Amino acid sequence: MSSPVFPVVATALILPGPAGALEVVFDPPEAEVAARPVIAVLCHPLPTEGGTMHNKVVTMAARSLRELGVTTVRFNFRGTGASEGAFDHGEGELDDLRAVVAWVRDARPDAALWLAGFSFGAYVSLRGAAELQPSVLISIAPPAGRWDFDKIALPTMPWLVIQGEDDEVVDPQAVYDWFEQTSKARMSKAPTSQTPPGAGAELIRIPDTSHFFHRKLMDLRGAIKHGVQPYLRQYDPPEPGAAP
Repeated sequence: MSSPVFPVVATALILPGPAGALEVVFDPPEAEVAARPVIAVLCHPLPTEGGTMHNKVVTMAARSLRELGVTTVRFNFRGTGASEGAFDHGEGELDDLRAVVAWVRDARPDAALWLAGFSFGAYVSLRGAAELQPSVLISIAPPAGRWDFDKIALPTMPWLVIQGEDDEVVDPQAVYDWFEQTSKARMSKAPTSQTPPGAGAELIRIPDTSHFFHRKLMDLRGAIKHGVQPYLRQYDPPEPGAAP
């Protein structure tokens, strides 16, 4: 199977993956906003518990980014929807993410790559971040305490973590403790690391919010848009009359 041409309009397509076909959905930025040279790849929650790329948290995250001019690419991990293969406990799913990112980068080398993930998808994207080096990393309800986070290398890129305070699936305190430890490690390595200037790490806590953000999706939307705004400024058009 050959890789499909990178689309320009909202499209569902099939991408060759390491375990067979991968089901992908491409969405351009919202029509009323200026497109930015940024493509965000989003990873969905645990397939064995019903997670797919059509999960409402994933689709709201994608919508939030498109409202800022970002192009989004969602995909189903192996064994989910029309994606071939079988669940592989995060190992094969990381290979799936690598395949999607390679397709995006081959087709759009001019665009910045962002990675985002919800729950299990946050775990997979966190595991791939050190290798794939996205310009920005977004982790929604990362499942600290449920998956082996010792396999995760220290993120060095700009990083946004969003966590509901009443999460019944992921222990919020485990996320807070892990984020604090990781943030301290980032700071301790800053003088000698390859961390780019302005590569901050921010944790946004959303009160009265469950794992799936029931009745709080608009709060999630606001948290994402607020959290990534500093990293979009470099793509803003120049002010009228500004020097070239």
